[in-house]
Formats: sequence, structure tokens, C-alpha cells
Amino acid sequence: MVSKLRAQRIADRIHEELSTILLMEVSDPRLTSAYITKTRVDKELSYANVYVSSLEGSEEAEVLLDGLEHASGFLRSELAQRVHLRHFPRLRFYWDPSPEHADRIDELIASLDTGEDDLDAPKSSESSNDE
Repeated sequence: MVSKLRAQRIADRIHEELSTILLMEVSDPRLTSAYITKTRVDKELSYANVYVSSLEGSEEAEVLLDGLEHASGFLRSELAQRVHLRHFPRLRFYWDPSPEHADRIDELIASLDTGEDDLDAPKSSESSNDE
């Protein structure tokens, strides 16, 4: 078992290296729009849970996860060469819908009528009282 801090450092390193591998070395067209949102490693370093999303949205989730599962052996071996651990954790990939939720919240906030136009206009009663 490792401490929470060590597990977090390992997860951060896996996140960084896996992002680089996906960007520079993977040629699978299913993975071109993939990006990693979060990585977590369990205390026993048995599994690394990798949360991914896509620029194209959730309609590509199944294709993206299939591509990652297909490439998981290559990804794990590349990561093992870059992140030196006695036993490298197995990779498990999960879809992360949080970027889509954040976009939806931004859209809802932008669509609200904030009433700022009324705040910027000077009131006529104030200007007549100043004289």
C-alpha cells in the first residue's frame, strides 16, 4: 500500500505521460479527439482508472472507449517504460461526462437575462435632483 500523496503523484504522472502518448504516438483514428480529464490510482497500485472525454461529445463515447481498450496493451507498455514502478497498474478507461455538463451549465448561464441593461442606464430622477 502506498500513501495518498504517492498515489496522487503516480496518477498525475500517468495522466501527463498518457496525454503525451495519445497526442504524439497513437495513430488510431478513433482516438484523435480523446483527452484525459482525470486519473486515479488505487492504494495497491493494481489499477489506474483513466477518465476520458472527447471533443466530439458523448456520441463518440463507445467508439473512443473501444479504441482505448484495443490500445490498452500498447499504452500500458509505453507508460511502464516512462513511469518506473515495480508493477505497473492495469489501465481501466471510463467516460467522463463532466466537460459536457460544464458546457451545458455555461449555455444556461449565458441564456439568462441578467438585467444589466437596466443597471447601466442613469435614472432620470437622480439627474434632476443634482441641480
